[in-house]
Amino acid sequence: MHLLHAVWQDLRYGARQLRLNPAFAAVAVLSLGLGIGANTAIFELVNAVRLRSLPVEKPEELVTIDFRKGSHRSGNFSTRSARFTWKQWQWMQTQPQAFSGLIAWSAQRFNLAVGGEVRWAEGLYVSANYFQVLGVQPVLGRAFTDAEDRPGCGAPTAVISYGFWQREFAAAGDVLGRTVTLEGRAFPIVGVTPPGFFGVEVGNRYDVAIPLCADGLMSQDGRGRAASTSKWWLSAMGRLKLGWTAQRADAQWQALSPAFMQATLPESYRPETARDFLKNKLEATPAANGVSGLRRQYEEPLWLLLATTGLVLLIACANLANLLLARASVREREIAVRQAIGASRSRLIGQLMAESLLIAVGGTVLGAALAQGLSRGLIAFLSEPNGGMFLGVDLDWRVLGFTAVIGVATCLLFGLAPAIRATRIAPAAAMRAGGRGLTSGRERFSLRRALVVAQVALSLVLLVGALLFIGSLRKLLAVDPGFRVQGIVQADLDFRRAHYPKERNSGVHRELLERMRAVPGVASAAEVGIMPLSGSGWNDMCYTEADTKKQVSMFNAVSPGYFQTMGTTLLGGRDFDERDTLGSPRVAIVNEAFSKRFFGGANPVGRIFLVEGNAGEPDDRYQIVGLVRNTKYREVREDFSPISYVALHQLKDLDAGASFVLRTALPFAELSRVVKTSAAAASPAISIEFTVLTKQLNATLMRDRLMATLAGAFGVLAGVLATIGLYGVIAYMVARRRNEIGLRVALGAGRTGVIGLVLREAAMLLGFGLLIGGGLALWTGRAAASLLFGLKPNDAATLAGATVLLAIVALAASYGPARRAAKMEPMQALRED
Repeated sequence: MHLLHAVWQDLRYGARQLRLNPAFAAVAVLSLGLGIGANTAIFELVNAVRLRSLPVEKPEELVTIDFRKGSHRSGNFSTRSARFTWKQWQWMQTQPQAFSGLIAWSAQRFNLAVGGEVRWAEGLYVSANYFQVLGVQPVLGRAFTDAEDRPGCGAPTAVISYGFWQREFAAAGDVLGRTVTLEGRAFPIVGVTPPGFFGVEVGNRYDVAIPLCADGLMSQDGRGRAASTSKWWLSAMGRLKLGWTAQRADAQWQALSPAFMQATLPESYRPETARDFLKNKLEATPAANGVSGLRRQYEEPLWLLLATTGLVLLIACANLANLLLARASVREREIAVRQAIGASRSRLIGQLMAESLLIAVGGTVLGAALAQGLSRGLIAFLSEPNGGMFLGVDLDWRVLGFTAVIGVATCLLFGLAPAIRATRIAPAAAMRAGGRGLTSGRERFSLRRALVVAQVALSLVLLVGALLFIGSLRKLLAVDPGFRVQGIVQADLDFRRAHYPKERNSGVHRELLERMRAVPGVASAAEVGIMPLSGSGWNDMCYTEADTKKQVSMFNAVSPGYFQTMGTTLLGGRDFDERDTLGSPRVAIVNEAFSKRFFGGANPVGRIFLVEGNAGEPDDRYQIVGLVRNTKYREVREDFSPISYVALHQLKDLDAGASFVLRTALPFAELSRVVKTSAAAASPAISIEFTVLTKQLNATLMRDRLMATLAGAFGVLAGVLATIGLYGVIAYMVARRRNEIGLRVALGAGRTGVIGLVLREAAMLLGFGLLIGGGLALWTGRAAASLLFGLKPNDAATLAGATVLLAIVALAASYGPARRAAKMEPMQALRED
C-alpha cells in the first residue's frame, strides 16, 4: 500500500511539473505521438496482411495445397485463384488425404447491372462444403448442400456476405428467398455469413458465393471451364485430421505428386511440355493466416516501412532524452538540495521517471488515435476504385500489445538515462556550480552529444532512403512506355446478355468498333485483346524456319488502327487492314525486341515465324507484315520484351466481349455518356466498363508511390527532429558556456570568431553523425534494392545529396544560437547570480 501511495504521489508531482511547462509537454507528447502512431499504423497493416489469423474456426488446422514454386505449367490462367484445373480438383477429392475436409474456390467478379455501365460484386465460386469446412455458421439461413454443387447445377443458390446484405438489401430481414442478379441470371439467396468473415484471401473480400457447378451456367457455351484440362481457375485448402501436422500432410502430397501429374496431364501438352509438367511437385503449407497476392506484393515494403518508423521513433526518443537532460541540468541544484536533506536516490529517480511515464502514456494514447486514421488512410491510398481490396485493421491483442510495448520502451529510452544522470552528481559539486551547473569541459563528449550524433546518423539513413524511393518513382514516371498514355480510355463491352448467336460474334465486334469510331469527340478507336499495363498476359513458344530453337514471345490481338490510336510508331511495313480476315493467310506485326531476338535485329518484314500449337495440331505459321517500336506490356518496371501482334479478326473464336481503346479529348463524364448511348443503340443489354489509362498506369505504380510518399514523409520528420535536437544542444552549450563566451568577448574576441566557435561545435557533432550515418545508409540500403527502379542502393549522388541537404539544414539551425552568442554583452554574461 505504501508503494502504491508513493507511486501516486510521484505521478501527481510529475503532472504538476508538466503543467508548469506546457510547451515542453506539448512538444514531447506530439513527438512521441507521431512516432508511436506511425509505428502502430504500419504494424496494423503488417498484422492484417501477414500475422492475423483467418476469422474461422481453428484456423491453425488449415493447410493450403499448391504447386511448388518454379513449377512448369501452361494453359489459360483466368483468375487470381488459378492454381488447379477442374480435373485436378476432382482427382484430389478421390485420394487418401490428410484432411477431414477439402475445399475449392475461385474468385470472380460478377456484374450486378442488367445493362449500361457495370456494377461489380466480388464473387466466389465455392465447393458445397466451403463454409462447413471453415466452420463459418451463417447468421441468417444456411450454407450450401451437396445437392447444390453437382454437375448440371439445375437451380444454384447464393450465399451473401454480411456487408453485401447491408449495402444491397439494407439488412432486410426477409432477404432469404429473395434473389441477387449476377451476369443477368437470378440466384435465390439462402444464407448470410457473419460480419467478420471475408473469405480466405487476405486483401480481398467476397460479396456473393455460388457453387462451383454454376460456372458452366454462367459461360456462353454452357460448359464452362470444367470442360477443359488446361484451364486453370481453382484454389484448394484443407482442414487437417486430428493428429496430423502440416509437415506430415506436405510429405503425403509430395508422395502423391507423380500420380497426380500423370492423371491430370492436360491433353493439349506436347511431349516436351508434358515432360516438364510431370516433374512438378505439390506442397501443403500452413494457411492459418490465409492466402494472399497482396501479401506477396506488399509484405517486404511493409516490413521495411516498419523498420523506418522504428528509426523515427528512436530519433524522437533521443530528442526527448536530450530535452529531459537539459531540464535535469537546470534542476541540478534542486535535486542536490533534496539529496542533501535526505531524499533517497531511488525516490528521486522514481519521481523523474513518473514524469517520463506521463509523457509516454500521453504519446501512446495520441499515437493509437493517430494510427487508426493513418492506417485507414493507407488502405484508401492503396485501394483502386471497385478493386475489392479489403483489410481489417480493427485493434486486436497484437496491435494493443505492440502499442503498449512501444509506450513502455519509449518511457525507458528517453526517461531512464536523464533520471540516473541527474541523481548521480554529488550534492556538494552541484551546490558549488550554482545555478549555472557544471562546467562544459567535462561534458565535451557527453550523453547529449552522443544522442545528437545518433539522431543525425539515423536521420541521414532515412533521408537517403527517402531520396532513393523518390528518385525511383521519378524514373518510373519518366519511362516512355512506347505508347500514348494521356487521352486514352478503355471501354470494355460485354454483350453476353444480348444473346447473339455465337457465329455472329465476329460481326458484332466489327459493328461495335464502327460505333465507337463514330462517337462524336473520339479521334480514333481500335479493339485490343489485352490492354497494356493491365497485368494480364499471353505468351507462346515461337521459332523461325532458319532457327528451330523455341523461345518465348508475348502476344496480343489488335484490330486495324490500334497503333495509330495508341500513338505507337510503325517503323516498317503496314498496319492490319480489311485484307486480314479469318480466311486469309495469318499475319503479324512485331516489335523491335522480337526482331532482335528472332532475326538478329534485321528488318523482319516479309519473314516467317511459327508458333507452337497444341498436341496433335500443326504449328501456326505467321508472315510478318509490320514492325513497331518497343512498348511495355504488363507493367512499367519490366524490360522491353518480344511482342507479336496478331490480327484480331483472324482469331477463330471471338467471345461475347470486346475491349476498345479510344483516343479522345472529351471530358470523361461526357465520353462515358455518349459511348453508353451508342452501345445501347446496338442492344440495351450490353454492359460497359471504362478504364482511364493514366489511372491504370498509376495503379501499377501504387507500391512505388506508397514507398516514395511514406519514406519521404518519415525522412522529413526525422530530419526535422534531428535538426531540433542539434539546435537544442547548441543552444544549451551556449547557455552553459555563457561566462566563457562573455570573457572571450571582453578580451577582444570578434563576433565572427564567436560564431565560428559555436558552429565548430555543431559541425563536429554533425560530422560524426554524417560519417556514421553514411556507413549505415550503405549497409542498410541493400534491404531496399529489390524495390528500386533505375537506382542502386549505394547511389553516390543520392548519398551526397542527402548529406549536403541535412548538413545545410542542421548548420542553418545552429546559426541562431551562434548569432545570439555573438551578440552577448560581456558584463551581463560575467555578472554572478
